[in-house]
Amino acid sequence: MSTVRHLAGLGPREATSPAYLQALTWLEQRFRAAGYQTRRQALRVPAGVSWGVPVRAGTTWNLIATKPGFAPSAPHRIVGAHLDTVPQAPGAEDNASGIAVLLGTAQLSPRLPTVFVAFGAEEPRGDGDNRHHYGSRAYVASLPPAQRNALRGMVSLDRVGVGTVVPICSAQADDVALRNEVRAVAARVGVPSRVCVNRSSDHWSFVRSGLPGVRLGSTPYAEYHSARDLPRVVSPAQLGRMGRVVSAWLGS
Repeated sequence: MSTVRHLAGLGPREATSPAYLQALTWLEQRFRAAGYQTRRQALRVPAGVSWGVPVRAGTTWNLIATKPGFAPSAPHRIVGAHLDTVPQAPGAEDNASGIAVLLGTAQLSPRLPTVFVAFGAEEPRGDGDNRHHYGSRAYVASLPPAQRNALRGMVSLDRVGVGTVVPICSAQADDVALRNEVRAVAARVGVPSRVCVNRSSDHWSFVRSGLPGVRLGSTPYAEYHSARDLPRVVSPAQLGRMGRVVSAWLGS
């Protein structure tokens, strides 16, 4: 919850804004303090309209964190969460909650090497797939063939602090292998879950490119994409459920 409060306290973090860069710098420091090497991946995003508000063109960044000695061609996993918000929302649930679980699970020692990524510009800048998920699309496009072949699964943490059940969402109805794997882990650690089909997060950038990905989170809430998306919206108990699921998956 301290991560949620800090990020929401910065105010809206639209992908090209000074507040986004401030959040990125803070998160980078947290990863480095936990023993990670970090890299900023810059990308340009166009002007557009984000949830009814005009946004300017500019540069944003993904933040990529790996432990020293990470070998991209060896089997590994990715855990990601978007750091940006729509222009009118401080984004406690969407998506400081996801960043909180990302940072928390990065403190673990996973069975497989794991890349932790904070994505920029997940929020839409217009209608359609090509005006959405800019950071994760740029990240996937940058992966060399050997790293693509070595990826064993990607989990996107997006709106993970509302509700009492963990949504585990595939991007396509017939793409269930990773979804079933994560759900089995949830059952093993006693966390209630439900399955769903949802393309509205960064896992879709991986799946549409032929890579395994799922989304955790997506429970509707009244404060969505509004100035009322404040820390009081987020349930510490639900963050705990999400953390237990991701932790168990990384340890399996």
